[in-house]
Amino acid sequence: MQKTAVMLLTLLLALAGIGLPIWLAIEESERQAFKAESAHALGYARDVVLRANETGQQVQAAVERLAPYTAAPCAQASLDEMREIDLGSTYIQAVGYVQGDSMPCSSILGTARRLDLGPPDYVSADGARIWRAARFPFAPQERFLVLQYGRFAAILHAQLALDTAKSEPDVALAVLPFDFPQPISARGAVDPAWLARLGKAREAVFVDGEQLVAVARSDRFRVAGVAALPLHYVQGRSEALAMRLVPAGLAAGVMLSLAILYLARLQMALPYAVKNALRRHELFLEYQPVVDLATGAWMGVEALVRWRRPTGEIVMPDLFIPIAEQNALIVRLTRQVLDRVCRDTGFYLEMHPDFHIGINVAPADFHSPGFVEHLEETLGRMGARPSNLILEVTERGLLDPVVARQTSGALRRLGFALAIDDFGTGYSSLSYLESLELDFLKIDRSFIEAIGTGAPTSQVVGHIIRMAKDLGLRMIAEGVESHAQADFLRAQGVQYGQGWLFGRPMSFVEVVRRMEEMARAQPLHATG
Repeated sequence: MQKTAVMLLTLLLALAGIGLPIWLAIEESERQAFKAESAHALGYARDVVLRANETGQQVQAAVERLAPYTAAPCAQASLDEMREIDLGSTYIQAVGYVQGDSMPCSSILGTARRLDLGPPDYVSADGARIWRAARFPFAPQERFLVLQYGRFAAILHAQLALDTAKSEPDVALAVLPFDFPQPISARGAVDPAWLARLGKAREAVFVDGEQLVAVARSDRFRVAGVAALPLHYVQGRSEALAMRLVPAGLAAGVMLSLAILYLARLQMALPYAVKNALRRHELFLEYQPVVDLATGAWMGVEALVRWRRPTGEIVMPDLFIPIAEQNALIVRLTRQVLDRVCRDTGFYLEMHPDFHIGINVAPADFHSPGFVEHLEETLGRMGARPSNLILEVTERGLLDPVVARQTSGALRRLGFALAIDDFGTGYSSLSYLESLELDFLKIDRSFIEAIGTGAPTSQVVGHIIRMAKDLGLRMIAEGVESHAQADFLRAQGVQYGQGWLFGRPMSFVEVVRRMEEMARAQPLHATG
């Protein structure tokens, strides 16, 4: 107790001795923090407006393309046009003809099933009918936004306009119309009354309760983008700035206290566990074969990262990869994966120049200054070539078109192969993919599972295959588990398959053993 009292007394004396500098630091830090976080919030609001504008323009363009089919909106020619619009659009998920409060035909279900919409939530001043949270049988757990102009409507993900590239979970975002008291699309709590604070201005930033609010007006539609940040963002930035003006002694004490609290929190958090796993090199790799569907030969493998905790528990990547991305650990993780590939494969790739290893990379890897150099250094240690590696990135990782084009072009020029992974689960379109330099397109397992089931998504595989052929991309189908699926894919011209039908993830030693067995068995099979 006495020790605690002494520590408190010392702290109070130190605070009293430097009270004035602290007050000045707080005043200045609050001014700068408000300015910085205002720009932060406006960046979100502008991004929401940009996406809302692009979405609205794509919907209007789609309706204009379908105008000639108004007399026979559900005829095969109209449905084909709808599907072309669907595949060629960045934001539109499906297109349909509206009759009353339902869709008798659509690009995703054709005329097989009428989609009930119910009464629209509201009709805008320019005559657009809008459903803010429609539900459909092909995705019963999802909510969709439906925009109708004239006789046709577009179906969009309800949160698409809010899916910003660097979205923070406690930032509220919304698209608010000027002529309706509810948001078109929203994430988090927003107040439609905020629009009144905009007045005739194009943008506005203000404090409302515990939130810093930014509103940006669209110059194309009667809507505004809204972003609301918790005020603790401003307070946190202000405290960081103020600490620079505090004398070294007090700053050291405060930073030490904060560090202890920070470390205590980290000890209890999963991000700390992931960081510790990287430090202790607890990650290991399994490899799943990629098979030539025409010959059955193993052409390569995909490296799949796993985490074995000291308790022996195996943690799958679906859990720890997002944690690593959110806590700036993914670049370290990717480097460890590359080092592990080097240790596992040795000089196998040097002796087998046509064999490839697929490695998943994240958007942060592309921004890492030493990423390409580490790739080349790893290849040098293995005696391999850039063409031995396929760098796999998801659609979300390529959403920034400028970075995506620069990165894909630079990697291709160095000789690396590039694949877009889990295709069909994001927002990529034909027009967008045409601008990138890719080698492979990996069809997501969710579409492979639907082959032959009669499910609405079973038709999507054909569209994806045609898109890949138009772009001249080689295809890898993920999640192939039956001979019927493999036969269908082979007949459609898909070159490669990956899934339990061909082999489950295994060690690289097991991969080599299995390939040697197949090589020994091949002559016997040929002579038998």
